[in-house]
Amino acid sequence: MRRLPVYLLLDTSGSMDGIPIEAVKTGLGSLLVALRRDPQALETAYLSVITFNTTAQQVIPLTELPAIQAPDLKASGVTAFGDALSLLARSIESEVKKTTSDTKGDWKPLVFIMTDGRPTDDWRRGLEDFRKVKTGVVVACAAGPDADEAMLRDVTDSVVRLENADAASLGAFFKWVSASIAVSSKRIDTGGGETKGLGDLPPPPAEINPVL
Repeated sequence: MRRLPVYLLLDTSGSMDGIPIEAVKTGLGSLLVALRRDPQALETAYLSVITFNTTAQQVIPLTELPAIQAPDLKASGVTAFGDALSLLARSIESEVKKTTSDTKGDWKPLVFIMTDGRPTDDWRRGLEDFRKVKTGVVVACAAGPDADEAMLRDVTDSVVRLENADAASLGAFFKWVSASIAVSSKRIDTGGGETKGLGDLPPPPAEINPVL
């Protein structure tokens, strides 16, 4: 079976402490509940979560939806975004099955990035690593006024902004991510092929503004 790998890259630095990190945990839990109710997503989508603060860690390796336990995330430290991109590249390289002469590999991974700040490490080195791996749509979310939108535009053309990193805005973001994964799974299941850009995803809610 060809899997649809989905990677979530989530900022858990100190600035996310309090309401934002609680909203991320709630949003992640709601995303899992919604996708487990969707027959196509349940069959096709596999999810990984990478968090980054002073270092990056893969808190959920690429796993089928029913087997995932929502992680207890804590916010602290600085923003090692480059480290996160490098870890994301290594994870994709080791976990996503490649096409061979005998079998079709997995679909190209979907990547959703969320940060409320600016990198505190050499993020361009991480970006070099990330550019070496094949991905499908990469959506980056600048959450709140301090997020580095220009840096995210170097990572992907598909950048969206939340004016605030509050519970309502982050909740809307995770709901949209969940709907985007469901739509991508359905597209594959019905023979429509891979999702190629923001235009193939559901329209974002009012809290989410595409950066043009």
